[in-house]
Amino acid sequence: MEVTPTLVKELRERTGAGMMDCKKALVEANGDIDAAGEVLRKAGQAKADKKATRIAAEGKVLVLSDERAGYHAIVEVNSETDFAANDANFRQFAEVIAKVALARKPKNLAELMELDVGGQSLEEARRALVAKVGENIAVRRFDVLTNAGTVGTYIHMNRIGAVVELERGSSELARDLAMQVAATSPRYVSIDDVPATDLAKEREIFSALAAQEGKPPEIVAKMVEGKLRKHFDEITLVGQPFVKDPDKRVRDLLKAKGASVKRFLRYEVGEGIDKTSQV
Repeated sequence: MEVTPTLVKELRERTGAGMMDCKKALVEANGDIDAAGEVLRKAGQAKADKKATRIAAEGKVLVLSDERAGYHAIVEVNSETDFAANDANFRQFAEVIAKVALARKPKNLAELMELDVGGQSLEEARRALVAKVGENIAVRRFDVLTNAGTVGTYIHMNRIGAVVELERGSSELARDLAMQVAATSPRYVSIDDVPATDLAKEREIFSALAAQEGKPPEIVAKMVEGKLRKHFDEITLVGQPFVKDPDKRVRDLLKAKGASVKRFLRYEVGEGIDKTSQV
């Protein structure tokens, strides 16, 4: 069968692959457009496998909410470069990931990527996108809050996303605290959430430092407690100064509003990824 420009154009519209790739696939498939599509699909899988070890530490964080149902999803999808992260195909894929996570609430990442959308799994769609953009693409993580109370969300330049759930309190307060979480990156809600091993470790460190100053034991004990309070105020949400009014601590704001923080989630693109181990 002759490989005509019309046939090449039709295959390209179907698959999104490049013109030359479409032409080669049609030649290999003797002009059979369905078989050529399968050739391109296999080639895309091979490319995806080859690029899978390449570091993907750029990308986007998305937050999506179903306010009526009380469901909220946050996802991170990565690419190798900022250029690819701004590609329309990448943005569309990331939005589909967020929508599917919110709507179908899979238990884990493997289950999410097996879900079928438009006749193919999300993993197959990811591999096809790798072939199209020429970079490793990775769906790194997601969380879904279900049956949530008062929730506030905040996104900063699609690179940092935060979700805060309150017990009582207003949606405006929740959004303000989501902005706080995005800006200050607390590790815990309050000192009650800090693991006992971390508390003991910090106490040991501060005690050793204070003892070097040669002060009486009772003074050293007070110094240690003061340093511990300051340290844990810095890394807990409720202990931090409120970003909109630094003279006020978040815990004081919550008390005045009759609210408390149940939990928060914070995603930042590429956080924790070792960018120096590229092979």
